[in-house]
Amino acid sequence: MAENILSKKYKLVVIGGSAGSMEVILGILAELKRTLSLAIVIVLHRKKNGESLLVDLFYSRTSLVVKEAEEKEKILPGHIYIAPADYHLLIEKDFTFSLDFSEKVHYSRPSIDVTFETAVDAYGESLICILLSGANADGALGVKKAKAAKGLTMVQNPEDAEVSFMPTQAIAIAQVDLIVDGAEMGAIINNLSAQ
Repeated sequence: MAENILSKKYKLVVIGGSAGSMEVILGILAELKRTLSLAIVIVLHRKKNGESLLVDLFYSRTSLVVKEAEEKEKILPGHIYIAPADYHLLIEKDFTFSLDFSEKVHYSRPSIDVTFETAVDAYGESLICILLSGANADGALGVKKAKAAKGLTMVQNPEDAEVSFMPTQAIAIAQVDLIVDGAEMGAIINNLSAQ
């Protein structure tokens, strides 16, 4: 990793994923330190119907607080927030969440791009955007915007991804900082949190 990436102070990690990303996310959560100084937001494409077991599943893998993001909730370090099903999750400039029911983006609500792009507006270069396995282009434009704002961009190695289309699209339009296998991501987040 470049020295300037390691020396920066990061406050928020936004992880976007779709088809094939769940195992990677569970692996990341299992590695996160209890003393994590970052907040983490996870945006997954998922069905709107049925009870969500994601909070319980994620909580079983980490000692950090895990919860669904709520309207006007303050974003706190050491917390993991999950975008609710069927809402876009926006990050406001006062570091709170907004939930939005507007049109789907890339056939998805929540849209990874919507969260990435609003996170860039709020956090700028103190943001880390991570894009994982998936079958559409959602997240690629958000990665590009984060890179332009000097945030840290990381995508799953397409050869490691169960569905390579999503990370491949980001690599095609943005000069991402890190292209890594999913198994490496938890340690990288821990290292960046320690700065």
